[in-house]
Amino acid sequence: MQGDKHRPLLPPGDLFLMPDQFFGAMRPYARVELSGARSPDAGPRPESGEPAEAPDSAALHPGYAASSGPGMQAGARPAREGARFAKAIVAPSPQTPPPVGEGLHYLPAPAVEVDRKADNPYGRLQVHLDGFQGATLLVAESLGRRETLANALGEYGLKPTLAEGWPLPPSPFGGGAGGEGATVALAKGVPSPLTPPPGGEGNTQGRFTLTTGPLAAGFIDTAARLTVLTETELYARTAATRRHREKRASTAEGLLKDLAELKIGDPVVHVQHGIARYLGLTGMDMGVGEEEFLTLEFAGGDKLYVPVAHLHLIARYLGGDPDAVPLHRLGSGQWEKAKRRAMEKARDSAAELLNLYAQRAAREGHAFEISPHELDAFAAGFGFDETPDQQAAIDAVIADMTSGRPMDRLVCGDVGFGKTEVALRAAFVAVSGGRQAVVLCPTTLLAEQHFQTFSDRFADLPVRIAELSRFRSPKEVSAAMAGLAAGQIDIVIGTHKLLQKDMVFKRLGLVIVDEEHRFGVRQKERLKEMRAEVDVLTLTATPIPRTMAMSLEGIRDFSVIATAPQKRLAIKTFVQPYSAGLIREAALRELKRGGQIYFLHNEVETIGNMRETLEKLLPEARIGIAHGQMPERELEHVMRDFTHQRFNLLLCSTIIETGIDVPTANTILMHRADKFGLAQLHQLRGRVGRSHHQAYAYLLTPPDGVKVSPGAQKRLEAIQAMEELGSGFYLAMHDLEIRGAGEVLGESQSGEMQEVGFNLFNDMLKMAVKSLKEGREPDMDAPLAVTAEINLHTPALLPEAYCEDIHERLVLYKRLANCESAAELDALQEELIDRFGLLPEAGEALMAVHRLRLQTKRYGIARLEAGPDSTSIQFIPNPPVEPMKIIKLIQTRRDYKLSGQDRLRIERPCPTLEKRLALVTEFLREIG
Repeated sequence: MQGDKHRPLLPPGDLFLMPDQFFGAMRPYARVELSGARSPDAGPRPESGEPAEAPDSAALHPGYAASSGPGMQAGARPAREGARFAKAIVAPSPQTPPPVGEGLHYLPAPAVEVDRKADNPYGRLQVHLDGFQGATLLVAESLGRRETLANALGEYGLKPTLAEGWPLPPSPFGGGAGGEGATVALAKGVPSPLTPPPGGEGNTQGRFTLTTGPLAAGFIDTAARLTVLTETELYARTAATRRHREKRASTAEGLLKDLAELKIGDPVVHVQHGIARYLGLTGMDMGVGEEEFLTLEFAGGDKLYVPVAHLHLIARYLGGDPDAVPLHRLGSGQWEKAKRRAMEKARDSAAELLNLYAQRAAREGHAFEISPHELDAFAAGFGFDETPDQQAAIDAVIADMTSGRPMDRLVCGDVGFGKTEVALRAAFVAVSGGRQAVVLCPTTLLAEQHFQTFSDRFADLPVRIAELSRFRSPKEVSAAMAGLAAGQIDIVIGTHKLLQKDMVFKRLGLVIVDEEHRFGVRQKERLKEMRAEVDVLTLTATPIPRTMAMSLEGIRDFSVIATAPQKRLAIKTFVQPYSAGLIREAALRELKRGGQIYFLHNEVETIGNMRETLEKLLPEARIGIAHGQMPERELEHVMRDFTHQRFNLLLCSTIIETGIDVPTANTILMHRADKFGLAQLHQLRGRVGRSHHQAYAYLLTPPDGVKVSPGAQKRLEAIQAMEELGSGFYLAMHDLEIRGAGEVLGESQSGEMQEVGFNLFNDMLKMAVKSLKEGREPDMDAPLAVTAEINLHTPALLPEAYCEDIHERLVLYKRLANCESAAELDALQEELIDRFGLLPEAGEALMAVHRLRLQTKRYGIARLEAGPDSTSIQFIPNPPVEPMKIIKLIQTRRDYKLSGQDRLRIERPCPTLEKRLALVTEFLREIG
């Protein structure tokens, strides 16, 4: 530091190496010299001010043919004046280092980017391969990507040689760098002097190789006449987004339609035949080799064997008690009637929702104006980093409020995931825009909690906040109501009292509703009226299934907060019989770390007796009692005392179920947990674990010897398995899902939904919304889009030798069936290859069946059979195909014949799977 006599600055000569010292120290090491030198072939440098003449392509890319045609221009990048060349010395000699400049020349990779709009998307790559006289090596990121690329290139006539590595020539500097049998270490990402594999000059296939390695960018080695390309050059715009998408994709989101949680005996829905019980996977030989089938049992003991390639027809049943669900009888017609009833209901729901949406879109709302600076200052008071989902919800709410139409947004987030912060930001926007905000809560305790939170966050701002609940005296309530009517109060927080007709607001702008499903019918009707006039933000911890959110996209505005706050730990859950020793051990662990405990006892008559038991068991604890039958003031005092840690064990009823946020309370014991529903257990457990401390939940069942009902046992097992944060969104437990669906669609739908199952009803709703948006009535007799039944007369499965775990195979089969695009199938194929190795023939056939399933959808093909002797194609009535195209095929091709009104037969022998697929692809192209 300058001026510090005890620590004077050193002169530069003592701090830094001089140039000769630096280069002397570098001599023993390999080095790369980058210079602005021009290519020796580029001619003399022009005088200052003259435009530089671009050297011809052949000079810049010595590996290309000298001919100058249009193809040549596409293959090479134009040179720029002063193009940089890297002159690399590959290995140092300990005695005499080679002179700089005698290394190899490297150029940027040619422009070969895929053009999706062209007839041949890989046209630029083809031009490069035709024009370049050396070898071309394409490097994929993984073995799975290599197979996907090989398939994609093969479709357009490019068939690269697949290689595990690449041979190295002998080292130019002697020594063993390149010895016999050595292969290039592409994993290091360092360009090496490579040689092409054997192959004639004109043989593109022999000179084009596909391998794997983590190489970031391609290059041309002009000395070795080698072009190295990576996916970055081929998919310049999509490579980065694909990687991001892969990270973001969560298999958990697919669990709703997945069979991951399926156990033998569980109910499933077959789209064509109805509800049955799953009896496991069975192997059978149907004449073409061993295949796998799902065994389903229907009413009367009838069995149906479904090939694993047809799993898109099957979904887990959600919608009622799995043990009590009525099975359908095969061929009885009752399933068709149930489907029609459900479709009619789905159509009515879709029409009602679209009508509401149209009315809302037509209305003029208040467009709030906000100061970004003021909003940032308010947001700084949050004290935490927003999670990505939380930030997206906040941005969506602000966008809605600043737009010209009334907001009606539903924010769904698991317990403790930060929905309140979204509400606080919305309230800030409303108040800073000169409007009043209302916060509606289902319980007095939640209203009190929100009042404290809002008061703390708005403490530094000139915002007046009031609370209307039974915790307030009649005098305070009257004063608050007068203040609202006069415009003197900006934010009011309260229970259903706020919905009474005598409530008058001077300039109401925003209504925030917490847990709307807990309000009664009259209150919901009043809220519906309010939605027509002001912005409404609804918060719920009830998981709304993502699939339903997607099917209603554009009708109801959703924001889903599914990412847990940072440092939040999953709650450790234990299901144990009631015992004094366990209660003492669990309570003392929490008390010793200075925490607090909830002890849930939901029988108010015996809560006093339980207090006496706990006082004897835990003399160290300071115990308080809270339940809904206490006087309001007393309950308020108890809750405040617990929040301020005046006592450390709260003996309570389910009054604490929603909204009580005490960060220091991290252990909950639930007495007789078998009496609670799954959603209730999930909510109650969410009262703990709201800070970075490890939280514990003990679900106490009756002592040993007392039997618990099978349903209760299943609920307790489920809640124990649902330990992951945000599990409320991903594990599709029936009461959570049906409650969530009821919240979106209205309670009246639950009957039809239970009759056909949640998944199928959701698909029907999606189709009804799509049809009505397009201005046509949904088809009640054929409510779902047709998916072809495909048989390639070859085993199509993942063999046991490839994937041993039967449960894992079932999950993979269902994930394949859930794929709705070629890109999703490619990604799953890559995952399979990277996890289990290259696909066997039967696995390739399974992928081919699913690709055809997607391709045949748009042509209205109901059944496709491709065998060794002939191929049969059956269409649905009135398929979306031009009849003249099929007639022309029959007239011009001898092997094409009509076989009935809706069936076409192609009598052409195709002994191999490859030939069958080529024939089907050719046919689809002809009718497309």
